Amino acid sequence: MNKAVKFSILDLSPVPQGADVKTALDRSLALAQHGEALGFERFWMAEHHGMAGIASAATSVALSHIGAGTKTIRIGAGGIMLPNHAPIVIAEQFGTLEALFPGRVDLGLGRAPGSDQRVAQALRRNLNTDPNQFPRDVVELQALLEGDEALGIQATPGAGAKIPLYILGSSLFGAQLAAALGLPYAFASHFAPQALDEALAIYRRDFKPSAQLAEPYAMCGFNIFAADTDDEAEHLATSMMQSFVALRTGNPGKLPPPVEGYRESLPPQAQSMLAQIMQGSAVGAPDAVLNGVRAFLDRTQADELIVCGSIFDQAAREKSYGLAAEVRDLIAA
Repeated sequence: MNKAVKFSILDLSPVPQGADVKTALDRSLALAQHGEALGFERFWMAEHHGMAGIASAATSVALSHIGAGTKTIRIGAGGIMLPNHAPIVIAEQFGTLEALFPGRVDLGLGRAPGSDQRVAQALRRNLNTDPNQFPRDVVELQALLEGDEALGIQATPGAGAKIPLYILGSSLFGAQLAAALGLPYAFASHFAPQALDEALAIYRRDFKPSAQLAEPYAMCGFNIFAADTDDEAEHLATSMMQSFVALRTGNPGKLPPPVEGYRESLPPQAQSMLAQIMQGSAVGAPDAVLNGVRAFLDRTQADELIVCGSIFDQAAREKSYGLAAEVRDLIAA
């Protein structure tokens, strides 16, 4: 690996136990400001619905809070779940963000609902199961942002906005679509790493240059939990581990405080599930994180890591990203 790899932040705006949505969004803003000072490339927020522990359901509104409190870091969605929305609505929302924060806005697009079927039904009213609908919606959104007169309608704001689009995915479908459209591809290896290697290979093999992008550009989600010692980092990571287990067992909630010895307390099946999810992670003191990041970059040849780390304590969360920035600088050197 001999290229400079960008580091960015993916924030789910976690709502800690004992706190509310306002606290979570203010903590997200503080993290974005910290990330900006540390030289992270972008700060993305994700669309999830019906979850008490995630405050970024109205993603474009949350991003306006982040944009207003920062100056240079790119802001964007990682991602907007496009099947939940009419493309013109997203063109208008992100066109508005681009008008407010010119030259700083990204738009990552996914095809999962970001919710369960009941919430998806409430969002969309009509659940379209046509597998071609997502690609059609992406192309329509592109045309709206380009101001294509053939559509017969204009997105205002939105038409003419130079907003880079990214395709998000955790399967081979997104890799194929990103390659066909010549768009950057972001893989959700921070929670669903199973198809990572095959998806990246397909994306790079089949990539077709576009007006936006001449060569493949691959981002990978990656969890970093960094602290002064391995034990402390493992302890911090147990908040996210508890959230993963709660989600997979149908009992999602607010982000819990860390628990000593949590992983070891789980039954073998749950430990195995966590081990699979956490493949795209580095947990430990700076040396361990450095080794973990280097190994992941050697494996994936990613152009960019988008770092996630839901930590209960805000000071420990910001310190973890600070140590991640030090790792980035060591790798760049």
